[in-house]
Amino acid sequence: MILEEISTSLIMWFFYALIPASFTVAILPAPQNLSVHSTNMKHLLMWSPVLVPGKTVNYSVEYQGEYESLYLSDLWIPSHWCSPTEDSKCDITDDITATVWYNFRVRATLGSQTSAWSTMEHPFNRNSTILSPPKIEVSKDGLHMVIELEVLGPQFEFYVTYWRKAPGAKEHVKVVKNEGILVYLETMEPGAKYCAKAQTFVKAIGRRSTFSQTECVEVPGEALPLVLALLACVAFALLLVVVPLSIWKMCQMLRYSCCPAVVLPDTLKITNSPQKLIRCRSEEIEPCAMSVLFSEELLGAWM
Repeated sequence: MILEEISTSLIMWFFYALIPASFTVAILPAPQNLSVHSTNMKHLLMWSPVLVPGKTVNYSVEYQGEYESLYLSDLWIPSHWCSPTEDSKCDITDDITATVWYNFRVRATLGSQTSAWSTMEHPFNRNSTILSPPKIEVSKDGLHMVIELEVLGPQFEFYVTYWRKAPGAKEHVKVVKNEGILVYLETMEPGAKYCAKAQTFVKAIGRRSTFSQTECVEVPGEALPLVLALLACVAFALLLVVVPLSIWKMCQMLRYSCCPAVVLPDTLKITNSPQKLIRCRSEEIEPCAMSVLFSEELLGAWM
């Protein structure tokens, strides 16, 4: 009888000892090192992954804003894109809609196992986002200065400063609200260089980025008009010289054609007095005729 009671007690003790071992569920560790990385109003929640060999661990992400914390009894709202997710990061940009403090928590799930919630150590406010200088491309379209800005989102405005690169040149500022499109700034002069730089402004947080690197473009001078101007100057100079010379030459030709200067040969020049040549009496007709004939012979010999 006593032996039976001892046997029964040993069996019951062994049975109760096996019950906790049979129904104990392994505890899944919670994600660690929660942090938010934010650049140009893009917010990314990251954490250290829970590693289970040969298994895929899913994660659930929830957030709580200032309003939920104060007026909705600490209500936690599942994230839009990360409940659940297999990645150890979550884009929470769409969850953050106001410039207030937000808190986030993450837990891991593997089958029927669920970890405890891991809460971010310090709340996040989007006004702490890093605003990097925007990328800018400067080009030309004919004589127009053209810039193209990177796409950052509808919350961004761009303050574009541009100027002609010359001593004492005035800077101009243009506000651009549409990114990713070509913006025509100014009509440029041939042979001049123009430069531009830009910075972003986010009205929701009241902050500006630093300026981008200065980009410049140069419009080459037009060589053809200069050549034409030079040729025109040369032609005008030649005209001033050739026209008066041509007029003088034509006058000389007309003068010698209409009123030529005739020079008599020495044989035709009269050296004696005319009265002596015609002083012939009637009785001296024959000598005079001989004299005239002699003169005609001389003239024929000269001709």
